[in-house]
Amino acid sequence: MSQSGKNNFNFEELLEESVKTHGHLCPGQVLGVRMSMLGLRKVGINDPKGKDRKSLIVFVEMDRCATDAVQSVTGCSLGHRTMKFMDYGKMAAAYLNLKTNNAVRVVAREDSRDKAKNYFPEIEDKYKAQLEAYKIMSDEELFDVMNVKVEINPEDMPGKPLKRVKCDKCGEYVQDMRDISVNDKVYCKACVHGAYYIFRE
Repeated sequence: MSQSGKNNFNFEELLEESVKTHGHLCPGQVLGVRMSMLGLRKVGINDPKGKDRKSLIVFVEMDRCATDAVQSVTGCSLGHRTMKFMDYGKMAAAYLNLKTNNAVRVVAREDSRDKAKNYFPEIEDKYKAQLEAYKIMSDEELFDVMNVKVEINPEDMPGKPLKRVKCDKCGEYVQDMRDISVNDKVYCKACVHGAYYIFRE
């Protein structure tokens, strides 16, 4: 494939690996792999799972199929604190090279959906047409790329927690400076803002 020659990555191999992780092949997998190949190349990361693994942080803006592909290609994850989830609901991700502070945000173009139909008009299923077209469309047709600046707080960096405190209300421990101080007391976010869960009898 022509796109695979643009950097040191092999598109077909990366897609296959991503599908194993995600569980099935879909347009989102193709976009996530292509998006990551482009983002990594733009910030000068050639070996994200090897010698460059401590130089990369990725910000994903969607909790959809493409995020699994981004993780598969980059090796970044929430557990390693090298993937940050920004709940924007956008098919986009930003790639930050920590050594150079060079960062780009890659956004999937909305008009690529319609262009995909032109590549494979004989395929009636639009998702199948997108899947095949996204494999061969140019980066310029698929994505908008913008140079960005991303500031990382010390408490958001990989490594040991900078702080660990006990919530004065629920007694649970909070780390990574996610605690909130109110009237000289320390609380967790759930006790201050409400939790996503409720206790059952």
